[in-house]
Amino acid sequence: MRHFLSLALAAMVALLSPSVVSAADAAHGEQIFSANCAACHMGGGNVVNGQRTLQQDDLKAYLANYNEGHEEAIAYQVTNGKNGMPAFGGKLGPDDIADVAAYVESQSINGWT
Repeated sequence: MRHFLSLALAAMVALLSPSVVSAADAAHGEQIFSANCAACHMGGGNVVNGQRTLQQDDLKAYLANYNEGHEEAIAYQVTNGKNGMPAFGGKLGPDDIADVAAYVESQSINGWT
């Protein structure tokens, strides 16, 4: 029984550890955003298409799968681009993109204040 409990505990730790280790860093995302995104999206706006801002209502309206996973949908857009937005998947690594997505999501929730 003790062996079984040890295995169960080890399995739980293994399942929980990746999410802790890979948690996105919104503070780092702010730095990445400032260096790569702010020219077009300063303050959550959009200089190319004013109707496609980074405000939460706009993200809900035009980002595919936003309601199923906010940060994942943002990361997909950043990685692949679309229409006037360039793809950053070749320029930024997956961790940087996850951090930007976390930053954009946190700002959209707070109204970019």
